[in-house]
Amino acid sequence: MAKQSKIISFEQGPKSRFHELKFAWSVFFQFIKGFRQLHFVGPCITVFGSARFTEEHEYYIAARAFGNRIAKLGFTTMTGGGPGTMEAANRGAFEQGGKSIGCNIKLPFEQKPNPYVQKTITFNYFFTRKVLLVKYSYAFIVMPGGFGTLDEYFEALTLIQTKMLSGFPIIIFDKTYHKEIMDHIDYMKQKGTISPEDLELCLFTDSVEEAINHLKINAIEKFGLKPKKERKPKWWLLEKGIWK
Repeated sequence: MAKQSKIISFEQGPKSRFHELKFAWSVFFQFIKGFRQLHFVGPCITVFGSARFTEEHEYYIAARAFGNRIAKLGFTTMTGGGPGTMEAANRGAFEQGGKSIGCNIKLPFEQKPNPYVQKTITFNYFFTRKVLLVKYSYAFIVMPGGFGTLDEYFEALTLIQTKMLSGFPIIIFDKTYHKEIMDHIDYMKQKGTISPEDLELCLFTDSVEEAINHLKINAIEKFGLKPKKERKPKWWLLEKGIWK
């Protein structure tokens, strides 16, 4: 007679239904809070990038230039709200007189909002934060960064590839830094795990000017964006203008 294998039982089982309900409500509250506070934000361009670069670094300088040019295009610059390239993009928009907002995150090590955001929202969960970073954006600029930046990049890319999100442009800045990613994407095409046309979802570039021209064609012209008067908050909905 075959000996039955022992079934492994882990000490920590499912949490109580009350705990799960409490968690679900906290997620719902975060979404509602974010939707209300960003309701008047207008079309955004989200800039992803590392929090570790100082203002002397070439990537900080490039992100600052992006924020400046985004403001000139009439978009709101949205970032994760922290330091490094996030601060640089917000700074460029702020200095140009454009709109600048940040979606911050609570971390075990404190990440303070940078001083160049006119509005900041702090989230408890990365996934709720990513929803807001994507929801209001007509384009995404991916600067050099670490795990978090790549997570945000591939999340947006997957949503666009699967048509869960409109075909907004994704710009990857610095081809040398992202060479291995470019090579791996090409390798995935060779192996048939992505389609050849998926390579057209991203623009890899070393030029801020090329990136801006790409935005003009694939964000403004493609979606027919036109300047319009800002919608006034409705007092009976307890709305507040985001820029006040």
